[in-house]
Amino acid sequence: MIRSAAALLALVTALPAAAQIYSWKDKDGRTVYSDVPPSTGEVKVLRPGRVAPPAGPANVDAAPGTSTATDATKPKSTAERDLEFRQRRAAEAESQAKADKEAAAAAERERFCAQARNQLNALKSGVRIARPNAAGEREFLDDAARAEETSRLQQQIDQNCQ
Repeated sequence: MIRSAAALLALVTALPAAAQIYSWKDKDGRTVYSDVPPSTGEVKVLRPGRVAPPAGPANVDAAPGTSTATDATKPKSTAERDLEFRQRRAAEAESQAKADKEAAAAAERERFCAQARNQLNALKSGVRIARPNAAGEREFLDDAARAEETSRLQQQIDQNCQ
């Protein structure tokens, strides 16, 4: 516990050391040290570190409404990042819904094909098959009805099952 606290303290105190340090003389002749350079005057860099971007506008000469290379490197606002995040999330949700719909259709097609193949195998095996007629009574298939049903099932399998 003490080691992790000491390591955290060392890390936090070392972060400011990575900044660039500037030195210059102010209007009264005193030497000033800072991590932010002055806007004008002679500046001496004492400790090179990460270079800070210029404080002024990126491209003053550009016409309004035109984009330049520096506009592309400028960080995006929170609203722009939020909009991009929402667009990505909507696209992912749409693709997930499409994939789910395709998977459900494939599962239904596979279920249909398995059922049709089972019925076809039962018809070809010669087992007596009964089905209800219009009056609700069981009616056994004769040879003509069996051939017709076999033909119909074979056509459905050929069309829907690959």
